[in-house]
Amino acid sequence: MGKLITISKPFILQSKLLCFSLFYLFISLFLALYAIFLQSKCHFRTYPFDPIQPSLFSYPSSYGQYKYAVSTTRSNCSSPVNFSDYWDVLKEIKHFRKSSLSSTRIMGYMQGNADSFGGNFSTHLRFSYFDHRNDSTKIPCGFLKKFPISDSDRIAMEKCENVVVVSAIFNDHDKIRQPRGLGSKTLQNACFFMFIDDVTLKGFEHHGLISTKSSEYKIGVWRIVKVSKEDLYQNPAMNGVIPKFLVHRLFPNSQFSIWIDAKLQLMVDPLLLIHSLVISENVDMAISKHPHYVHTMEEAMATARWKKWWDINALKMQMETYCENGLQPWSPNKLPYASDVPDSALILRKHGLSSNLFSCLLFNELEAFNPRDQLAFAFVRDHMKPKLKVNMFEVEVFEQVTMEYRHNLKPSDGSIAKKITSIRKTKRAEPDLLYVNGSCCSRCQHYLSKMWI
Repeated sequence: MGKLITISKPFILQSKLLCFSLFYLFISLFLALYAIFLQSKCHFRTYPFDPIQPSLFSYPSSYGQYKYAVSTTRSNCSSPVNFSDYWDVLKEIKHFRKSSLSSTRIMGYMQGNADSFGGNFSTHLRFSYFDHRNDSTKIPCGFLKKFPISDSDRIAMEKCENVVVVSAIFNDHDKIRQPRGLGSKTLQNACFFMFIDDVTLKGFEHHGLISTKSSEYKIGVWRIVKVSKEDLYQNPAMNGVIPKFLVHRLFPNSQFSIWIDAKLQLMVDPLLLIHSLVISENVDMAISKHPHYVHTMEEAMATARWKKWWDINALKMQMETYCENGLQPWSPNKLPYASDVPDSALILRKHGLSSNLFSCLLFNELEAFNPRDQLAFAFVRDHMKPKLKVNMFEVEVFEQVTMEYRHNLKPSDGSIAKKITSIRKTKRAEPDLLYVNGSCCSRCQHYLSKMWI
């Protein structure tokens, strides 16, 4: 007789409850991992072996440099960007500088003495420089008065090559924060400069971050450059515009630059940012879209409504000037320009003819009207020649590569700030805001009618 053979199921399969539990566990883990990767797909650092440096500076507990972070609501992005390997990026940026030194077209800048740092030229004269296809024309680009910094700072700025990261704090308006995620060779190939005024300097001294007895100042990665406000503009915001848009003149030997508002903390290595958002895209500039506005007039209205600039009638005059000289609302006809309004808190640039020309022309508009750079951005970009190639990346990307904080709730030394700060009351708009010489309508009426279609 044959022997009866019985085959028993493995123990793990004998319990239906256990099988169901394991199935549920695997599904839950899969969904959790999927959600994590979906939410962080804009956080591009995908190379776990990149040599990230630890923190290079410790703040006193009283300074509160990481208080008041601004939360973001976006969990993913529609156009994620990937970083290349850190070592490959380092080699390519070095090679890019060597290969471009002989091919870069040099732009001449106007020299001389003027009552203001930028010369404060008339509208007609400013606009006459927008077409720069003739290399022999010298462009007005600030520095018509001496930029009041020390000789040692000036020499250090001229020695900066490859990439420079620039920021500014005037009137003790923000905290100084250290960038994160720096590679082991980044500080040998990128410079970090923070421009400040006397009020901010005293705030740093108040918290023990520096000693004013020193001839040179440094806080972590940042070299501190003190600027004498009395020799420039009374408005601290306008003094901040100088390093923001004339960075190519302050750092004449730098190939790339990153401007970052002091309210932001850089969370990604600057070399990786430059490579991904500028070099790989083959553009002159990379800048984020505005999170809410597309048309210049939307930004102008918000500036007036939220009292971001005190003189409403001057805002009207600025918009009227631009409308009269060809400002148009954004439309698909402006593509590949994806918007007319950027978030200019983070600007990445390749220093070259188009980028430098744009920066000079925009600075001249800011001196003529006000330091709200988003209002003049599209007008300068659309009218300048040669054209500027811009990568306007998504807001979600901006929110992943930076951490935003609120401005200082109160100055470190309020007594100093009150003496320096000139408080201006907002001027209300005159009744004829939409009229010219008493008759309807303003020069921007056609713009508004097209914008509201």
